Amino acid sequence: MAKATKKQALGRGLSALLQDSGSEVSSPDKLVGSIIDLNLETIEINPYQPRTYFNEEALRELASSIKELGVIQPITVRKLDSNKFQLVSGERRFRASKLIGNTTIPAYIRVANDQEMLEMALVENIQRKDLDPIEVALSYQRLIDEINLTQEEMSQRVGKKRSTVTNYLRLLKLDPIIQTGMRDGFLSMGHGRALINIENQEEQLSIYENILKGKLSVRQTEILVKNLKEGTSKSAIVVNQEIPKFVKKSLKELNEYFGHKIEVKVAKNNKGKIIIPFHSEEDFNRIKKLLQ
Repeated sequence: MAKATKKQALGRGLSALLQDSGSEVSSPDKLVGSIIDLNLETIEINPYQPRTYFNEEALRELASSIKELGVIQPITVRKLDSNKFQLVSGERRFRASKLIGNTTIPAYIRVANDQEMLEMALVENIQRKDLDPIEVALSYQRLIDEINLTQEEMSQRVGKKRSTVTNYLRLLKLDPIIQTGMRDGFLSMGHGRALINIENQEEQLSIYENILKGKLSVRQTEILVKNLKEGTSKSAIVVNQEIPKFVKKSLKELNEYFGHKIEVKVAKNNKGKIIIPFHSEEDFNRIKKLLQ
């Protein structure tokens, strides 16, 4: 019986180990620097959170994992007045815990002012691997505008080369429609970097349409941009072979099945490849299960 109880506690994760700590949140000053179970109702969302989109499918997968194993990594909160706390990091874990009806969550408590909150949220956001290039660029820009960091200071703070920071920031000069296309995954950062070399936004949009229509690679886009700047014909770009009917018939079904816009490239001999994008580790694991 004792073994079963122990196994059940471990199965609920870190929160189970903290459940019986007996700590009270009524004296939050004593809790700074500690990890403790907090009531979800006492935690406010971070108003400085730079991330605005949370994939619902990925959240459900995380919620399922938390239900099975508990919250493996505590969230981080800052102490507010009285018995209130505010998220610094871990909003996905916070949302997923609420989704399955949990009432508490393990949290590391620290002290931070508003500026530190914003900086921590932005820096943590930049370190994530599933961000689109525009989301990273906007986070960099906010660090410059609101924290008053130079590009050199920022590169040191986030552990990136200054040239990398500069390349991201330059993306914000692109037409908003193109920026939206990058956020939606229709073109890569490489495409964006090539388009930056075209100052005229109408010409940017014209090339953007060609990229989407012809499914141009980054290299093809670079050639197209070079030809435009040199005044040579746009027809020098060779676009991908027209997708055959047998592929078109199934494309919508594939998109719906995987929950993403599937890219199909076909050669003249009808040989080709299917490209399935993913937006996070959870999303990748979801797709992997679908393929099994």
